[in-house]
Amino acid sequence: MIRHRVLTVACLFLLFESLRAADAADAPPNLVVLLADDLGWNAVGYHNEEFKTPNIDALVADGMELNRFYVAPMCSPTRAGLMTGRYPIRFGLGRAVIPPQRDFGLPNEEVTLAEALATLGYRHRGVFGKWHLGHRRGKWHPLKQGFTHFHGHYNGAIDYFHLTREDVRDWHTNFDTSGEQGYATDLIARNAADWIVASAKSSSPYLCYVPFNAPHAPFQVPEEAVERFPQAESRPGGRRGRRAEQNRRIYQAMVWKMDQGIGQILQAIEQTGEADKTLVWFISDNGGVGGLRDLNVPLRGSKLTVYEGGIRVPAAIRWPAKIAAGSRSDQVIGYVDVMPTLVAAAGGNIDPLSDQPIDGINVLPVVKQTGDPGESIATRPWFSYHGQQGEQNEHLAVTQRGWKLKVNGPRLTQLSQLTDGTNRVELFHLSEDLNEIKDLAADDPDRVNRLGMLLIDYRALQPQQSVPPYSVGREGFIPPKDWKLNPNHPEELVGGYAEQR
Repeated sequence: MIRHRVLTVACLFLLFESLRAADAADAPPNLVVLLADDLGWNAVGYHNEEFKTPNIDALVADGMELNRFYVAPMCSPTRAGLMTGRYPIRFGLGRAVIPPQRDFGLPNEEVTLAEALATLGYRHRGVFGKWHLGHRRGKWHPLKQGFTHFHGHYNGAIDYFHLTREDVRDWHTNFDTSGEQGYATDLIARNAADWIVASAKSSSPYLCYVPFNAPHAPFQVPEEAVERFPQAESRPGGRRGRRAEQNRRIYQAMVWKMDQGIGQILQAIEQTGEADKTLVWFISDNGGVGGLRDLNVPLRGSKLTVYEGGIRVPAAIRWPAKIAAGSRSDQVIGYVDVMPTLVAAAGGNIDPLSDQPIDGINVLPVVKQTGDPGESIATRPWFSYHGQQGEQNEHLAVTQRGWKLKVNGPRLTQLSQLTDGTNRVELFHLSEDLNEIKDLAADDPDRVNRLGMLLIDYRALQPQQSVPPYSVGREGFIPPKDWKLNPNHPEELVGGYAEQR
């Protein structure tokens, strides 16, 4: 009789666990997006043992490595495309990042990831870290773009210890200036982790977007973190070379600190008991910076180029209920795919939510390995662009069916620019030459022209009202006190210029 009861209890327990697993598999997942800043291809432990990233490595081991993940060659455009599922050139945010003086932001007409998920029952939608999508008018604030909570900074390149940009404090909770003190990376991770634990108590799934500022310059980190990494051997270059090597060491420590923060966030997810039903997507916003040794090798180039080293980044996705641990995809996937994929994971469809063309594709069939991803993902052209220095020096690239055309020079408007010496033109067969060693442009002019037409059409998408080149308006700019925005007057312009005061 006792043995029968024990067996009954055991059977009930197994049934309960089976039902719980089924619920986790079918329920809309919590969504966590972790975005590193300037993290190079070769700056993660699973690519290079010099870098210590055990938590990022664990995400790769426990989920799917996205081996061909592409982003824009700089910060703001990647964030804009991730939020909208659209190439940011379409709404004027493809050319350059948003510097402190810039009166420009993500247009409110664009449907953001947070706004889309709000329609699908995601009541808690938090962002922690670097916004970088507009900061001089309240209408561009995260709380005006679909999020319900914001903790972090508006500008890029803040001081990690003083939490300032342009020597003015830029640290906020929602619309309020925060007096919180600490190292920025630690604060971002801790607040995101605490928010996850609190949000998990709700019956609603949540979106947690964590755009770290690390390891973007300035190169700053607590000294005890630097001491974990050995001094590099002396290299040629005099003082400049020694400084670059020391910055690389600091960069290693900054990456380690970010990885520790990611571990804190992953631990918070475990603490809630909802790891199985939580999708975590890790990405870098662009490649590693130039000037620091080997951040992107064996890939060619760096941030602010459209070579692979500037746009192909470490990425992984984990969803225990749906994605096989230790899997890998070599499909071309990228930042504009994040929004439609997460909306699909939440049980929705992006098409009815927006009347604008969506460039991204729902890649759930790829990451779940549940079926054919379709011809579109294999044949679509993939575009990269920036014109941060102005229209006389633009960077464009298109990849399709294993071939990549790269064009650098004056704004591309006609095919003759590809042959008359106006622009520098390079053609690579990425299927055989992922490191872009052999330029085949002279050997295949027909392919250059076909891909060049795609680039001309893509470049023509940029509207007249677009973010200007980076340095425009920098001289004489005076930031507002505490970079404070007024939620009650979202159109109000904050900050100004010396000659106007």
